[in-house]
Amino acid sequence: QVQLVESGGGLVQPGGSLRLSCVASGSIFRINDMGWYRQAPGKERELVATITSRNSAGYADSVRGRFTISRDNARNTVSLQGSSLKPEDTAVYYCNAKVIVAGTWSNHDAWGQGTQVTVSS
Repeated sequence: QVQLVESGGGLVQPGGSLRLSCVASGSIFRINDMGWYRQAPGKERELVATITSRNSAGYADSVRGRFTISRDNARNTVSLQGSSLKPEDTAVYYCNAKVIVAGTWSNHDAWGQGTQVTVSS
């Protein structure tokens, strides 16, 4: 119905940078909020950043000032740019989109499969 595919991630040195991208496809009428979440080993999934369809962004305290979320409504994509990465940023990062499904007009909370980011020297 709706698919989210992430790209980017990998091994990053402390102090380095990353860029994650996510594209949504399928039966999409409209996408409302989009966002990035992360889950570190042994911890619960947590919000990293969100962005509304009008490009109003919000950030977790732990990443504010280091990460930037952006989206392209025409291409149904959302990106996360991070800098000054720390070992505690190590996690699986998930893309999320609040989608209104075409045809059914139902709300669908779509998730990507996750992409690993490891910050280590």
